[in-house]
Amino acid sequence: MMKTVKEGMVTIKIPSFDKVSSKAPVFYNPNMELNRDISVLAIQQFQKEKKSRIKIADIFAGSGIRGIRYHVEIGGVESVLANDINPLAVEFIEKNSKLNNAHVDITMEDANILLRKNRGVFDVVDIDPFGTPSPFIESAGYSLKKGSLLCVTATDTSSLCGTYKKPCIRKYNAVPLKTEYCHENGLRILAGFTSLTLAKYKKYIKVRLAYSSQHYMRLYLEIGKGAAKTDKSLKNNIGFIYHCHNCLSRSLEYGMLPILPLECPQCGGKTDFSGPLWIGELEDENFIKGMIRLLPEKRLNKKGETLKLLKLLEGESGMPPTFYDIHKICSKMGISAPPLKKIMEKLQEKGFKATRSHCKATGIKTNAPIIELKKSIKSIHNLTCHGCNNIVGPPHF
Repeated sequence: MMKTVKEGMVTIKIPSFDKVSSKAPVFYNPNMELNRDISVLAIQQFQKEKKSRIKIADIFAGSGIRGIRYHVEIGGVESVLANDINPLAVEFIEKNSKLNNAHVDITMEDANILLRKNRGVFDVVDIDPFGTPSPFIESAGYSLKKGSLLCVTATDTSSLCGTYKKPCIRKYNAVPLKTEYCHENGLRILAGFTSLTLAKYKKYIKVRLAYSSQHYMRLYLEIGKGAAKTDKSLKNNIGFIYHCHNCLSRSLEYGMLPILPLECPQCGGKTDFSGPLWIGELEDENFIKGMIRLLPEKRLNKKGETLKLLKLLEGESGMPPTFYDIHKICSKMGISAPPLKKIMEKLQEKGFKATRSHCKATGIKTNAPIIELKKSIKSIHNLTCHGCNNIVGPPHF
């Protein structure tokens, strides 16, 4: 049985199946529509900055919808290659390409072999596998040229977020950490792993956009080249995050090896750590603003959802790593949580930066230390309680 799917500016036909699975005859995930919407905008913005026609490779094409959308919806595209190792998927890519009058190049290759056979050919390489992208980053590092864009999706969030620690260490060579900001931490592990993998080819990354949504994480990385610049990027962007589960403070350490044991500077407790990971910028403000300007020009579904996410990501640009879950902090303080808006306003009054996190509705990113954040929360709470002074916080407050 067949079903017809309309998405963005294209229409495709796929086999009907009960649930999304790698065992489906041809892989198509309707929950990744936002991912593809964002991808169209990001690659269009990249093409505008590049000011030349671009060649795109969709390495895991599945039904072909991603590559076909790139061909149909993005201006300035010279060619799109849609690849899948599944013969049935290739059949559907061919049919769906004809259905949309999209002249994409179609191949049936192992992803790693395809990348290595096409060294320096593509301006954009999109790696969107079912599960971890880890086995394909090495070949991408070999294949990518200076000034190209690498788009990476990871759906193994349970590993990256620290639910399963050993798989993360095995796949990404990094220790994860199960915290309230575990999804941001996962993005940083993925970016750090990619940076370290590409470094052996004297290549470095500039993160243009990174986000976590539903069951996946997504990175857009611009590739630079040169030994000295790669060394500098590693020095300035790779390190560790230290976390105190007692008072919820956190700190950063630059370098390739953690310093242990590290005492919490706020409460004196022992800290936990995660890394090596990317502790540099995850969002490029100008890049995101360019994507937002492009949004009205595109006939995309769920515009409200796309714009909302981009606005949150724009707000996160320039902010330090991690965020604070206000409900968790207030729970430890033994008080009810004030509105996030009031907390951010209070921090801004004190001269600190504060914005929402796209990863969690109750999360605030700020450059204020934990003690100042707690003071702000308590002052708002006390005002709400009309000066009630019988609230007792933990000894370290």
